Amino acid sequence: MARTRAKSTDPRDYQRVARPVAAMAKDFADGFHIVPHHHERAQLIFAARGVMTVGTEAGTWVVPPQRAVWMPAHVTHEIRMSGAVSMRTLYVRNAEAEALPPAVRVIAVSPLLRELILRACELPVLYDEAGPQGRVMAMLLDEIAALPSVALDLKMPVDPRLERVCRALRAEPGDDRTLDDWAREAGASGRTLARLFQKETGLSFADWRQQARLLAAMARLAAGQPITRIALDLGYDSVSAFSAMFRRALGAPPSRYFTDG
Repeated sequence: MARTRAKSTDPRDYQRVARPVAAMAKDFADGFHIVPHHHERAQLIFAARGVMTVGTEAGTWVVPPQRAVWMPAHVTHEIRMSGAVSMRTLYVRNAEAEALPPAVRVIAVSPLLRELILRACELPVLYDEAGPQGRVMAMLLDEIAALPSVALDLKMPVDPRLERVCRALRAEPGDDRTLDDWAREAGASGRTLARLFQKETGLSFADWRQQARLLAAMARLAAGQPITRIALDLGYDSVSAFSAMFRRALGAPPSRYFTDG
């Protein structure tokens, strides 16, 4: 009996296939970094296991197993893995992608969408469009279009003064300096910096920093770091304070987030 040929794990092999959707499965070790790149096709990037941090010039998105990130074609992005990651990627042909979101966003992955993604990765690249395999792919596109987006992003500003502050906070989200402290470092008044935060990110300084801490916490949890260490490193006085913030934002405490999803 002939063996079924293994599917490629090279994204370049999926960009011009004669099908609306091409599905690729690939596994990565903890800490692996996919350097900045882009693709001809739009993508749905999903991890059946582990957490991915996806970054573009415009912002950062954290993607736990209950979520996926939609990446339009030709957008340059990089991906960092937290924990061992089982990535499952759908490459969507441009004609079909026109009906899907025009910008990067994180979407909630329903149980149905999860099973459809995993099934798609099992199908041959040149699947039968007129049969059950084609219906699986069509249903995938319908699910992606229908599901809500979730706030697991960190928008980066354009103003160079604010950008310096945000990049420093993204690198060290536990830094507890005040807005006025950062304003002096940026060469602007506290009032100016506060106005820029609202104008360019849609968040206050405190809310932007909390979001940076939340996203950092998710990546560290996925990497297996102890909750106490995460809480203290991110500037919280106690584990309970950190857990309360995490539960308010994501609906589950950090101790159960990856098992409840």
